Amino acid sequence: MNDTMHGLRIRPGVLADAPFVLGMLDSAVLWMNGRGNTEQWGTTPYSQKPGGVARVERYLTENTPYVAELDGAPAGALVLDSGPSPQLPIPPAGEPERYVRLLVSDRRHAGRGIGAALLAHAAEETGRAGAKLLRVDCWAGGGGELVAFYERNGFTPTDRFLSEDWPGQVLARRVG
Repeated sequence: MNDTMHGLRIRPGVLADAPFVLGMLDSAVLWMNGRGNTEQWGTTPYSQKPGGVARVERYLTENTPYVAELDGAPAGALVLDSGPSPQLPIPPAGEPERYVRLLVSDRRHAGRGIGAALLAHAAEETGRAGAKLLRVDCWAGGGGELVAFYERNGFTPTDRFLSEDWPGQVLARRVG
């Protein structure tokens, strides 16, 4: 458990968190669409996408999930794995790593530092696991705001990739 700001606690995620995570993903799609971004995650709510619910359930049972709670209510989620999704054209790290497979926060708490707190927790967990590399991939389209967010949180861009016309950026952060 981790207190990174007043009222914020990060705990291990469990399958019972699936409705909260799906709700945050659905609201993120609506928020992006409202800003004119229909390319990153499309326009269909995540919970209605084919395989969306099953993917979140796998994240919560087969990976290492964490949930940020703000004043006792879920406000963000992070999922760590030992590497990137095998479906993506991302080169192997060549060393032990932890990989951020999902980072989402409740848009109602935007600007409160929840995503940054979860990434700091991911760095701590990476070091505890004996790895020195934390990587993430993200959408590199639009004005590059998402890449800039990760850079502000200590990540450096490494490899770019294209997955079905979706421009992606891999970023890396050394820990410990």
